[in-house]
Amino acid sequence: MSVSSGPRRQIGWASRMDAGCFREKNRRGFKIEEENGGEDVLNSAAFKAGVSPGHLVIMVNGLVGSSADWRYAAEQFVKRFPDNMIVHCSECNYSKLTFDGVDLMGERLAEEVLAVVRGRPQVQKISFVAHSLGGLIARYAVARLYEHLSTNLPSPSGTSLSKEHTDLTQGRDRIAGLEPMNFITFATPHLGSMGHKQLPFLCGLPFLERRASQTAHLLVGRTGKHLFLTDNDDGRPPLLLQMVNDSGDLSFISALRVFKRRVAYANANYDHMVGWRTSSIRRQHELPKSNLLMKDQKYPHVVRVEQETVEKNHSKASSVVVDQILDLEEEMIKGLNQVPWERVDVSFQKSTQRYVAHSTIQVKRYWLNSDGADVVFHMIDNFLL
Repeated sequence: MSVSSGPRRQIGWASRMDAGCFREKNRRGFKIEEENGGEDVLNSAAFKAGVSPGHLVIMVNGLVGSSADWRYAAEQFVKRFPDNMIVHCSECNYSKLTFDGVDLMGERLAEEVLAVVRGRPQVQKISFVAHSLGGLIARYAVARLYEHLSTNLPSPSGTSLSKEHTDLTQGRDRIAGLEPMNFITFATPHLGSMGHKQLPFLCGLPFLERRASQTAHLLVGRTGKHLFLTDNDDGRPPLLLQMVNDSGDLSFISALRVFKRRVAYANANYDHMVGWRTSSIRRQHELPKSNLLMKDQKYPHVVRVEQETVEKNHSKASSVVVDQILDLEEEMIKGLNQVPWERVDVSFQKSTQRYVAHSTIQVKRYWLNSDGADVVFHMIDNFLL
């Protein structure tokens, strides 16, 4: 799937990465290395002891975000698993670069991940943790990375991966040459933003939702077209519809399937940017009733955990769009449910930070979003090593 627009922004980021800028600093017991277009977070004590963590966690920001958005969670990861974990907070899609479209951003992320992997030959496992739009970017990127390894193609930058990594792919599916473990999204619009209450701040008013669909590209560029499924590049179906199936040279579902665990964290209320249905990959009637949402003493804002389920109907989603006949949302749900998902519902209803729930769920800024810390710890406590 080729990308034809946004070359200036792509070149601008690539030149930063190719410059090989390397900086390192220490922060409260953490060693921070800034290279490959992002931040690598390690435990300082483990680094000084010569420990080489074998599990790489890629953290991806959302719309108009940056690598700093996941800083709190990254530090908690390496604090809990000092000998096992190295966390890379991606920076290739920051600020207005997030307007360039899911496909271009996914290509950038794939390049960044490969650069990190080449610089860390000791790494053997990989996981992705993404917030909001970052979840769609990560889904695209893993499809690109899976395709490169499964077909023995060179990396997007034209440089082959190291022998240590390519040897691992013989007879086994890998992501960037590594063993895929966890694929986790937080408040990600998996089904896009089109439809009733999928963009909650529009209050479910039909005329506002129609207007948003028509004008989103004026505010957030190609990304707006992708989120509202109004893109029609070269006469093809909307990108998000393509991404619920193996499509052309990108194995979107096969790439997700190789992860040992897929988890969708979703705000059940007060998220004004991403609706509950789209972030939890559910139909309206599948959303848990309020009486089924119960607090956990250890994780007070985690109100329900639905273990991995897969639909009995495993038929592939259609890739043909017929006006006013095809229910795009239903097609995307069926497609994504070809692989099992664990769904974790979150509620900040009684929190003073509930009106910024979209950022609180990931603790974007601790001083403003600290109530989401228990959600971050829930993720870490259930993380597969």
